[in-house]
Amino acid sequence: MPTYDYQCDKCGNHFEKFEKMSEEPTKKCPKCGGKAHRLIAGGSGVIFKGTGFYETDYKKKQKPNKSCPGSGSDSCKGCPSSGG
Repeated sequence: MPTYDYQCDKCGNHFEKFEKMSEEPTKKCPKCGGKAHRLIAGGSGVIFKGTGFYETDYKKKQKPNKSCPGSGSDSCKGCPSSGG
Protein backbone atom coordinates (compact mmCIF):
# COMPACT_ATOMS: atom_id res chain seq x y z
CA MET A 1 0.00 0.00 0.00
CA PRO A 2 1.40 3.38 -0.97
CA THR A 3 1.68 6.48 1.17
CA TYR A 4 0.00 9.55 -0.31
CA ASP A 5 0.75 13.21 0.40
CA TYR A 6 -2.14 15.59 1.03
CA GLN A 7 -2.51 19.31 1.65
CA CYS A 8 -5.41 21.16 3.21
CA ASP A 9 -6.87 24.04 1.19
CA LYS A 10 -8.09 25.79 4.36
CA CYS A 11 -5.16 25.67 6.81
CA GLY A 12 -2.31 24.53 4.53
CA ASN A 13 -1.61 21.48 6.69
CA HIS A 14 0.58 18.95 4.88
CA PHE A 15 0.00 15.32 5.89
CA GLU A 16 0.57 11.78 4.68
CA LYS A 17 -1.91 8.92 4.55
CA PHE A 18 -1.24 5.22 4.09
CA GLU A 19 -4.05 4.01 1.76
CA LYS A 20 -4.88 1.23 -0.65
CA MET A 21 -4.78 2.20 -4.31
CA SER A 22 -8.44 1.19 -4.63
CA GLU A 23 -9.59 3.46 -1.75
CA GLU A 24 -11.20 6.83 -2.34
CA PRO A 25 -8.75 9.67 -1.65
CA THR A 26 -9.05 11.44 1.69
CA LYS A 27 -11.16 14.61 1.41
CA LYS A 28 -10.90 16.08 4.94
CA CYS A 29 -7.97 17.55 6.81
CA PRO A 30 -7.37 15.75 10.14
CA LYS A 31 -6.32 19.05 11.74
CA CYS A 32 -9.14 21.44 10.84
CA GLY A 33 -11.67 19.38 8.87
CA GLY A 34 -11.19 21.52 5.76
CA LYS A 35 -11.05 20.25 2.20
CA ALA A 36 -7.84 18.36 1.42
CA HIS A 37 -6.45 17.32 -1.92
CA ARG A 38 -3.89 14.71 -2.90
CA LEU A 39 -0.59 16.08 -4.10
CA ILE A 40 1.04 14.74 -7.23
CA ALA A 41 4.36 13.18 -6.34
CA GLY A 42 7.24 12.26 -8.58
CA GLY A 43 7.29 8.85 -7.01
CA SER A 44 10.29 7.01 -5.82
CA GLY A 45 12.24 4.80 -8.13
CA VAL A 46 13.78 1.51 -7.29
CA ILE A 47 17.11 1.93 -5.57
CA PHE A 48 19.66 -0.84 -5.72
CA LYS A 49 22.34 -0.65 -3.06
CA GLY A 50 25.33 -2.87 -2.61
CA THR A 51 28.08 -4.31 -4.73
CA GLY A 52 25.99 -6.12 -7.33
CA PHE A 53 23.94 -9.19 -7.98
CA TYR A 54 23.87 -12.23 -5.79
CA GLU A 55 26.15 -15.03 -6.89
CA THR A 56 23.13 -17.35 -7.09
CA ASP A 57 21.51 -15.16 -9.77
CA TYR A 58 23.63 -16.70 -12.51
CA LYS A 59 24.98 -20.17 -13.09
CA LYS A 60 28.61 -20.48 -12.08
CA LYS A 61 31.11 -21.33 -14.74
CA GLN A 62 33.04 -24.55 -14.20
CA LYS A 63 36.57 -23.78 -13.07
CA PRO A 64 39.33 -25.66 -14.89
CA ASN A 65 41.35 -28.14 -12.85
CA LYS A 66 44.81 -26.57 -12.65
CA SER A 67 46.44 -29.83 -11.54
CA CYS A 68 45.31 -31.54 -14.74
CA PRO A 69 47.52 -30.87 -17.78
CA GLY A 70 44.55 -31.60 -20.08
CA SER A 71 46.55 -34.10 -22.11
CA GLY A 72 43.65 -36.51 -22.40
CA SER A 73 45.51 -39.42 -20.83
CA ASP A 74 43.88 -42.01 -18.56
CA SER A 75 45.63 -40.47 -15.54
CA CYS A 76 43.37 -37.45 -15.86
CA LYS A 77 39.99 -39.04 -15.15
CA GLY A 78 37.11 -36.61 -14.65
CA CYS A 79 38.83 -33.87 -16.66
CA PRO A 80 36.51 -32.37 -19.31
CA SER A 81 39.33 -32.41 -21.87
CA SER A 82 39.82 -36.18 -21.51
CA GLY A 83 36.14 -36.91 -21.96
CA GLY A 84 36.07 -38.94 -18.74
